[in-house]
Amino acid sequence: MNKKQKTKMQNRVKEIEVILEKSSNHDLFMERSELLFKLNKENINFTLKGQNKYYYANQCKEFENNLKKHGYGHLKKEDILKDGVCFNKYSINNGYNQYCRDIKRFSNKEELLGFVVGYNQSIYNKENY
Repeated sequence: MNKKQKTKMQNRVKEIEVILEKSSNHDLFMERSELLFKLNKENINFTLKGQNKYYYANQCKEFENNLKKHGYGHLKKEDILKDGVCFNKYSINNGYNQYCRDIKRFSNKEELLGFVVGYNQSIYNKENY
């Protein structure tokens, strides 16, 4: 997805949210969910399926934002901001593909997603309790 497409999607999400503040519409909820999913999945290089795909895509985006804010282990937040984060079937990497610098490696994508959710929850607990 290029910058123009991304900006267009983000603007459409904002338009939908303004409309949804005034009235509820199932089709607009679904459109917003699909657009947010596409935006959140931008750096995920494996397939997300089923009803949980929206949840996991959002968790990966939140994880990326947490890394940009706090860094992770041997990587400073500056490294994350510079090169970004990508999610692959067996690893989370600092860069755009699976051959870039590893942040963490996993046995399968379920283990990766469980780690991402747990990390996000621990950051949330640290900041709010």
